[in-house]
Amino acid sequence: MLRQMWMGGLVLAALCPTAFGEGKHDHAASGKSNPGLDKMKTLVGTWVAADKDGKPTDQVVSVIKLTAGGTTVQETLFPGQDHEMISMYTADGADLLMTHYCMLGNQPRMKATPKAGANKFNFEFTGGGNLDVKKDKHMHAATLTIVDKDHLEIEGIGWENGAPAKEMCNGMKLVRKP
Repeated sequence: MLRQMWMGGLVLAALCPTAFGEGKHDHAASGKSNPGLDKMKTLVGTWVAADKDGKPTDQVVSVIKLTAGGTTVQETLFPGQDHEMISMYTADGADLLMTHYCMLGNQPRMKATPKAGANKFNFEFTGGGNLDVKKDKHMHAATLTIVDKDHLEIEGIGWENGAPAKEMCNGMKLVRKP
């Protein structure tokens, strides 16, 4: 019986070249390019909070990496802390979408507006999971500005009881960790 299982595994491995890393699919070669996602990919790295003079501190705020074969940008905010969160950036045709997995237990979804500019993304709320927009606290919009290759600014708009929340999603200035 063990021999049959072992042989079955070998046959399956032979029929599936991806089991050994061969036959990788090249997503870039598929011809589907998204300028917004391509710009987000330039942010891959570790980002720390800037001090009042704009100099880097030791506080890691964001770790950005590629996942899903390079088709998704994953941002981990406040890694290793109690309030760690994840934002995923993906292409949907010509659009750039963000889903934010919040420490509040909800998942607001936003779409970048096309008129923001070459180095700016204005994300606007399009819906979300596990939230009632009329009452629940959630991130409702965000502006991400790429100042230059080593400086990033993030402004968020929190929402609660159907209106902007004053004490949520305050701005952050980040510096790429060398």
